[in-house]
Amino acid sequence: MDTPRSDRMLATLALTLLGVGCVYVLWPFMTSLVWAAILASTCWAPLLWLDRLVGKRRVLAASLMTLLVTLVVLVPIVTVALGLADNLAELGDAATRIMTKGLPDVPDWVANIPLIGHWLHDYWQRLAHDGQRLMAELSKFAKPAQDLVLKAGTAVGRGVIDMTLSVFLAFFLFLNGEALALRLRVALERLAGERAAYLIDITKGTIHGVIYGILGTALAQSVLAAIGFLIAGVPGAMLLGALTFFLSVVPVGPPLVWGGAAIWLFQQEQVGWAIFMAAWGFFLVSTVDNVIKPFIISRGSSLPFAVVFLGVLGGVLAFGVIGAFLGPTLLALGYRLLGEWTAAGDRFGQNPAL
Repeated sequence: MDTPRSDRMLATLALTLLGVGCVYVLWPFMTSLVWAAILASTCWAPLLWLDRLVGKRRVLAASLMTLLVTLVVLVPIVTVALGLADNLAELGDAATRIMTKGLPDVPDWVANIPLIGHWLHDYWQRLAHDGQRLMAELSKFAKPAQDLVLKAGTAVGRGVIDMTLSVFLAFFLFLNGEALALRLRVALERLAGERAAYLIDITKGTIHGVIYGILGTALAQSVLAAIGFLIAGVPGAMLLGALTFFLSVVPVGPPLVWGGAAIWLFQQEQVGWAIFMAAWGFFLVSTVDNVIKPFIISRGSSLPFAVVFLGVLGGVLAFGVIGAFLGPTLLALGYRLLGEWTAAGDRFGQNPAL
């Protein structure tokens, strides 16, 4: 029997089992680990600047950078999550009032809605004056609404926990990032050879472009929009702010939200606040999208709308709230690497392996 060969097989089997075991242990935290690595990569240049500023004291620099990430990323998400909880509670109270007191009379402007205005006006009026029919209609949506609220609350809570854990893990990546980056580079060189450095540059550029250009501006727009809704007294300000975040990846998405809020204020005869909301949305919220985002993305890479849109929606479905950030980053990175792979095949008449 070939003892050295048997030893190698046993060693390979043992390492494989060890790797599987490590992945199994870390799997519940994999989402947070990946997002922590993305945060560390994105914030590495500011970390080095802070490190020089505090006299090469890495622990202090890592602590300051973690605090900054907490203020910029974690605090807005936690604030929106708490606001969403309040908004969901308000919706529950409103539903309870409707079930006990019935619907109010339909506003006159409903009849002026194109196509469905007259039908909606008549349907509303019938429900408002027929308590039994109203209860029958509401009972159809009671159970699905309860399930939806429960799932949404669970997803938001999980997202806050995942994001908090990511920021905590990012602190340790800030401390030991150089050593981990060196090992990653060595591993990629063994897999990809001379193309490793090129692929690393593509990865960094794509991640920075998505985080700063798409997700960063989306977060800024949602925070600014929520502040405007709060100032103007629009109901469900945090819920509308979260909706602004998701619609920010859609062309002219945020104006649908703040524009709708301005129209609602105008319908409530609050003309001054309607003008304020329109001006706030146009000069602040949309400025982030129309000026800052194109400048940042031009420094990184332009991505198709479908990649970002599917990344956000698919990321939320796959990973929860944190998937809104993680999904488009991973999908954009895969898109760029696939593009480079196929482009290299076109140039050389073959498909070189990464």
